[in-house]
Amino acid sequence: MRYWRYKPSQTSDRQQQVQQGPRQHRTAAEGTAAGRAGSTVMSTDQAKQEHGIKAVNQEYTQYDQVEKEQTYNLAEGAAEEEFDEETQIRTCDMSLFHHGGPEGRAQFARDIGEAMEGIGFVILENHEIPPGLYEEAERKVAEFFTATPMADKMKYEAERHGSVNQGYFPIKQTSRMHPDLVEGWVFCRRAFNLGENPDYRETDYWPAAGYEPFFRQVIQHHEKLILPLMQSILTYLGCDPSLYDEKLTRTNFGFRLNYYPPITKEDDESGAGRMLGHEDVDLFTILPSHGVDGLQVLNRENMKWIRLNPPEGSIIINTGDYMQRITNDRLPSTTHRVSKPQDASLFGSARVSIPMAVYVWEEEMLEVLPNTGAPKYEPISAVQFHTRTTSKYYGDDYAVDDD
Repeated sequence: MRYWRYKPSQTSDRQQQVQQGPRQHRTAAEGTAAGRAGSTVMSTDQAKQEHGIKAVNQEYTQYDQVEKEQTYNLAEGAAEEEFDEETQIRTCDMSLFHHGGPEGRAQFARDIGEAMEGIGFVILENHEIPPGLYEEAERKVAEFFTATPMADKMKYEAERHGSVNQGYFPIKQTSRMHPDLVEGWVFCRRAFNLGENPDYRETDYWPAAGYEPFFRQVIQHHEKLILPLMQSILTYLGCDPSLYDEKLTRTNFGFRLNYYPPITKEDDESGAGRMLGHEDVDLFTILPSHGVDGLQVLNRENMKWIRLNPPEGSIIINTGDYMQRITNDRLPSTTHRVSKPQDASLFGSARVSIPMAVYVWEEEMLEVLPNTGAPKYEPISAVQFHTRTTSKYYGDDYAVDDD
């Protein structure tokens, strides 16, 4: 049997081993030194980032672990672009799953499956998560980034643990490919006090008290969505709906706090976007809607961008690369980006988001599901899949060989 083949970058010079154990955050002095070192790295990578403002995604396909035929500019405005003002992202009613009986569950599976097979994005309503939680989350994220001194942030500068770069990303340093106008902070399962680690210490992951208990509520609510969503997708594909129950019970995830500060004149003139065009590296992403516009989705049918304006309190779900791999390209990973506001008067407003990427643990194998045709892809460990893909953002030596 012939499989689609991964072509590793020719410039890769080493393979890192998977890091284990709790993160040891830096002292204040080490954080300051890391900041200086980060400046040097940014200087070294500046040419790559400046190129990324004008680059297209196909320049980086050697890193992809699934086939991606679409071509797009990483940054909005790098070329003339068209927008799709007619296509609407489908809305799915989750009350069908919870309260609709067998017929309701079957209808929900069809609805979400068709949406994922089409655009790859869906708006979820009646998800039973209190809307006030998300309103408070927006305030907490803004406070978290604006109240924490940079020296304290740099103590937690992002490092790879397992598959995922976890910790703080300074503005314009979330990727070596493009100077994203966003600060980010990634927290995986180990960063939360879920009663699973007797040696857990909040200060290993959080720069100030009070945030972990609040955001723990958010991720616990989101965890309740994972199995219903995956079971419905598997049902749509004609698979055993419980096939991933064990893999996704207490699974790993990447919960990311994004803070997009007000856009300066210099930022606007640079040509950089708030977040480059990309596909998520996960099964699917759970993203609460927010009030400031900017999220755009690429419609593969006409190669036009769709501006998303979901109802307040709804949740956006989108497919990622893991999902494309295991579904044999049937549910493709969907390209999206965060742009500047259409209304320039809103450049002075900050924007926040709290996406949660749903993973499987590193040792799990990603294998093409039954009933999805002759496999195009061979089985691969999650750690290899994830780090090979994301090494395009973090450098060739980020990729892991788990042989």
